[in-house]
Amino acid sequence: MSSIVSTIAGRAVPLRGNDIDTDRIIPARYLRCVTFDGLGQFAFEDDRTQLRAQGKTHPFDDPRFAGASVLVVSSNFGCGSSREHAPQAIAKWGITVIVGISFSEIFFGNCVAMGVPCLRASAVDIESLHDAIERDPACEVTVDLSKNEIRFGARAIPATMADGPRKQFLTGQWDAVGELVSGITAVRGTAAGLPYVRKFA
Repeated sequence: MSSIVSTIAGRAVPLRGNDIDTDRIIPARYLRCVTFDGLGQFAFEDDRTQLRAQGKTHPFDDPRFAGASVLVVSSNFGCGSSREHAPQAIAKWGITVIVGISFSEIFFGNCVAMGVPCLRASAVDIESLHDAIERDPACEVTVDLSKNEIRFGARAIPATMADGPRKQFLTGQWDAVGELVSGITAVRGTAAGLPYVRKFA
């Protein structure tokens, strides 16, 4: 069984902007990697480079947010290609949970498969969360899957996640491959009883 994920707390990094696609999250030139190790340093690489050239600072380069584990995004985050390198790069940077207005369905699924919950909140509430983090980078944000809420400062805002994935996190069954491996004896027993498997045994 995977580890149960119920409540995650930590400092946050605010990333404003709608329709941030997977190519911006991790440029295509990094898809040739054999493992995901070290991929975190290249998260948002092109966006960060462009902002530095303009004398600006990307949130992932901002020392105020170094070590943050909660990523706060806007709408349609993770759209574009289905590359699993995108959530992997974010996780390798240090992010353990993402909250936003909405997510690409494939990006959301890839996150769930690797144990990174993605919760949705209203545009107004996400805007207030962005503002709070920018005012006080030391502010702790608590994402509570059991209560469907996000807490920061003296506030608690409602959050949602589809019932299926939410139950997977709360019961520790989000890792499909891990579940399969842990139940390999039962899998073999079931397979042995299938006529089309016995035929080729």
